[in-house]
Amino acid sequence: MAIDFVKEIERLKKEKNAVIMGHYYQTGDIQDIADYIGDSLALAQMARKTDADIIVLCGVHFMGETAKILCPDKKVLVPDATAGCSLADSCPADEFAKFVAEHPDHKVISYVNTTAAVKALTDVVVTSSNAKQIVESFPADQKLIFGPDHNLGSYINKLTGRNMLLWNGACHVHEKFSVEGIIKLKKEHPGAKVLVHPECPAVVVALADKAGSTAGLLKYALSSDAKEFIVATESGILHEMQKKAPEKVFIPAPPEYSEAKVGCSCNECNYMKQNTLEKVYLALRDEQPEVLIDEELRKKAVLPIDRMLEISAKLGL
Repeated sequence: MAIDFVKEIERLKKEKNAVIMGHYYQTGDIQDIADYIGDSLALAQMARKTDADIIVLCGVHFMGETAKILCPDKKVLVPDATAGCSLADSCPADEFAKFVAEHPDHKVISYVNTTAAVKALTDVVVTSSNAKQIVESFPADQKLIFGPDHNLGSYINKLTGRNMLLWNGACHVHEKFSVEGIIKLKKEHPGAKVLVHPECPAVVVALADKAGSTAGLLKYALSSDAKEFIVATESGILHEMQKKAPEKVFIPAPPEYSEAKVGCSCNECNYMKQNTLEKVYLALRDEQPEVLIDEELRKKAVLPIDRMLEISAKLGL
């Protein structure tokens, strides 16, 4: 007899006082069963507030690490422990430590898409929702390192007039959007607004009517009078956009032709899509895979996350 994963997940959540948190880039069925859905900043804020005994973090591994860093007394599970992140992988902690040591007069700002070991080398963590404001919270003459996303760092440099020293990392999803494809879609849909995540290269961001975090793009789409939107970020966000605004049309921006999948004109994160309803069920049933972090490392890594959350709270983010 086939297992009703949704029913079993609901049963296990109640039985174990568990909560499911999902990123906007998860598949629609996982977003629909999540108790909380959000971007990286929102998930971190939710993890800190929850009174659940178990957190099932449906995203990629660094998100599970972030939840565990913030909630050492809770059991944090991920549906698939091998669901990594190309951006986090582009910044090995040992190499980043050498880079930081070579610039001792710089404060270190790290994007949340990093391992716990990189966060431990950091003065403050940021997300795409709060990066500009947190960078601007430093004195204008303070030298800064920003890592690992070069595209986001370049975008924030442009917005703030800073000259942060950038680590050369990138997200494999946001690197691959086709400028020609977006321009073609814009001609086919002249009234459409172009929404772009700032992890994209500058040439793609330049096409945007709105550049911003996943949550920022969602907010813009819901409040805009436009009826059509071309969306240049991981295609999972379209599920929530369509759910919240069924009367509007959301068109995924395509990847370069060589990267496109047969039958799919969207751009997906292979790691995010490793999670499935069955894996969520098994994680709850078996309480595995569990995210574990060395306590000394956790104590170092929590400081820059706490600073981010404190600054975000002061700024009302």
